[in-house]
Amino acid sequence: MTYVIHGATGAQGGPVLARLIRAGKPAVAAVRHPSAVKDLPAVALDNAAVDSLTAAYQGAEGVFIHLPVAAEADRLQYAHNIAQAIARTKPKRVVISTSGWVVDEPGSPLQNPPESAISTLIREVQQTGVSLAVVAPRLFLENLLNPVVLGPVKSEGILRYPLRADYPVSWSSHLDVAEVVERLLTDSAITGIVGVGQAPGITGQNLAAAFAHYLSKPVSFHGIKPEAFGEMIAPLFGQGAAAGVVAGYQAQAQASANAIAIETSAQTVLGLLPRTLQQWLTEMSA
Repeated sequence: MTYVIHGATGAQGGPVLARLIRAGKPAVAAVRHPSAVKDLPAVALDNAAVDSLTAAYQGAEGVFIHLPVAAEADRLQYAHNIAQAIARTKPKRVVISTSGWVVDEPGSPLQNPPESAISTLIREVQQTGVSLAVVAPRLFLENLLNPVVLGPVKSEGILRYPLRADYPVSWSSHLDVAEVVERLLTDSAITGIVGVGQAPGITGQNLAAAFAHYLSKPVSFHGIKPEAFGEMIAPLFGQGAAAGVVAGYQAQAQASANAIAIETSAQTVLGLLPRTLQQWLTEMSA
């Protein structure tokens, strides 16, 4: 019985796979081309094919799922396919990451609608009756390492990001998410949503101050329009994926904060604390 990790060569799945392997757990990278994976156990998986997903999940102890950055229409089809494969194979445990898409704040401009890909995935996996936990980060600190963001921080002392300077966010690292996912995959006592991130949230001004301390130079935060950010990242992710990111930040412009609920946070539910900004910056430079 093994743990199947979606996107295990990427930013979210990679740390999860590494933690499980270090803990001596049988875990495999679920990727489209296993031959391209070096020095890691891997299984072929294609989100666009239910049979491929079913074969990858067969006999699994647990499955970690997060939808890739893609056009929403593609993500929605992947959600349907994944849920069908879960229904066929019934793994003992499933953990889904929302990847920052908000599903636990009804009435907020940030709440994803029921027909969205992430809401559909959670709902349809719930309907299979398997043991399910949902990891709900908000924004990833690793977004700040994107060259279009980090480059100007270093060269100009300006942190440009599509948020207001005073907008509180429960930022977290992929490493924080991996710690929570590992716990939830191996302990099925916890079900439902577990928020991951700083609580209370931290602002753009806080981010700039942390970078200034780390770089030993002045850094200021400049909020930019989501559309401008979309133009910056489109060459990296493609127009379809960038459009989804832009829509997410447009919603944040209408909200007062993007913060997890303390009562369902990993701090409260699991006793796991996220990294501070300074801890994260130090780890990234190690």
